[in-house]
Amino acid sequence: MSNLPPEARDRLAEEITFHPATAEARTYREALSRFATGVTVVTAWVAEGPIGMTVNSFTSLSLDPALVMWAPAKASTRHDAFASADAWSVHVLTADQLSMSQRFTRGGLGFAGLEITESELGTPILPGVAARFDCAAEAVHPGGDHSILVGRVARVTVSGPAHHLLVFAAGQFGRFQKE
Repeated sequence: MSNLPPEARDRLAEEITFHPATAEARTYREALSRFATGVTVVTAWVAEGPIGMTVNSFTSLSLDPALVMWAPAKASTRHDAFASADAWSVHVLTADQLSMSQRFTRGGLGFAGLEITESELGTPILPGVAARFDCAAEAVHPGGDHSILVGRVARVTVSGPAHHLLVFAAGQFGRFQKE
């Protein structure tokens, strides 16, 4: 809420109810930010080389079959590359990988200076992550100003403690703290 203008902060000091279609976009985004998410980087190999994108819209979809999904914005310059990729990998970041997440935001360093290895599906692998889901592209669905990309999980890699994760909430990064 700290990045909201003062008038928006004042409005949210008390409980409010609104329709998202008529609310200012910033107020709606602030309400959504109250749901904490993990932080991931999705990678793929395209004709131009390896690409990656920091994503917090990742979630499981189905256990049987093993399906996951994420939702890139259609306005992203990387949207079409991911939407047409045959495979991609989702890397769940640890609490000490904030700089890795920043590499794959708009204007970040991307893969520059990183040694690239590949998964069995040919997707670029980031080192030292908490978990990695290597996925064959299953479907792309419309989702408003985003697309919903569904992947069939072909292989999972897990390392380190599950409580040492990077989290994003209220417009800020932090660590998961177990009770």
